[in-house]
Amino acid sequence: MTALVALSDAHVVHKARSGGLFTRDKVYALTGADLTVAPGETVGVVGESGCGKSTLAKVLVGVERPTSGTVSFGGRDLWSMTPAERRTAVGGSTGMIFQDPSTALNRRLPVRQILRDPLDVHRRGTPSERADRVRELMALVGLPRALADALPGQLSGGQRQRVAIARALALDPGLVVADEPTSALDVSVRAQILNLLLDLKERLGLALVFVSHDIQTVRRMSDRVITMYLGRIVEESPADQVTERSRHPYTRALFSATPGLLDPVDPIPLVGPVPSATRPPSGCPFRTRCWKADEVCGGAMPEFTAALRPGHRYRCHHPVEEGRSTRTLVAEAESAAAPAAAVAEVLSPQHIREPS
Repeated sequence: MTALVALSDAHVVHKARSGGLFTRDKVYALTGADLTVAPGETVGVVGESGCGKSTLAKVLVGVERPTSGTVSFGGRDLWSMTPAERRTAVGGSTGMIFQDPSTALNRRLPVRQILRDPLDVHRRGTPSERADRVRELMALVGLPRALADALPGQLSGGQRQRVAIARALALDPGLVVADEPTSALDVSVRAQILNLLLDLKERLGLALVFVSHDIQTVRRMSDRVITMYLGRIVEESPADQVTERSRHPYTRALFSATPGLLDPVDPIPLVGPVPSATRPPSGCPFRTRCWKADEVCGGAMPEFTAALRPGHRYRCHHPVEEGRSTRTLVAEAESAAAPAAAVAEVLSPQHIREPS
């Protein structure tokens, strides 16, 4: 089956405002990303703020051109197409749901016109068919017809996000990329929007890329989970195995930080400096915080290693052993962190006496 979209060794490098008089620093927003999205599947993307999740989403839908590497859309190189071909290929078959619905919608346009705009731009159907499609979209996402002439400012946060979802579905896309679609919403409304996305995915057979800080929600909604750290994809795992069977130390630390009602555990402690995207460390970028790191980790970034289970791969010189429990990893990380904490305590100002 041909992938809807595929990234191959994609890099995104921005120029920063910082730097010297004649040269500016570079921000390595995405480094060596390889990813495929198949029809009908949901791929979750997790990681800390600044790890490159949103950059990856923008590259997938052609909003941002990679500095190097390729983006294949339906088997064709996206950036070798002419602008008109690219707009037809990507604009007509992908949709994007942005993080904040209050800024993603034009506040001067009524809901009816917001939903009709994609149809007008791509010249889908006759004027009467476009009007019918607008009514169909509103019913699809549970918006009453009475809101067709309302402005975004007159809607609640949940209603605005439903409008954003309807707009993303206007052209019957095969792929929808949702970048933090519920982060600006209340908890109760968030659950409604997530259930709506799950229902639409099943009914319409959509492929969905779901980017979120809420990693337990990502695990529940996804078929596959991608873990990113400092612009790199460091692990790719089936969603039902990511909590207890992931092999990369960062993935295990990330999921250990989410509270559990049945079996609560303390998070795996991470010590050491958080690296900057303008000056990433050599070798594995996670080595400055990893309790397993040694000199090997600083030498080179490890290649992907396939795990025993299909669809599971990771990039780590010292992966977590198969079947290792989170409780054991917490104790292991605390033991490794104790010497560093003791040294920091000794060197703290209150423990340093003035010479007599």
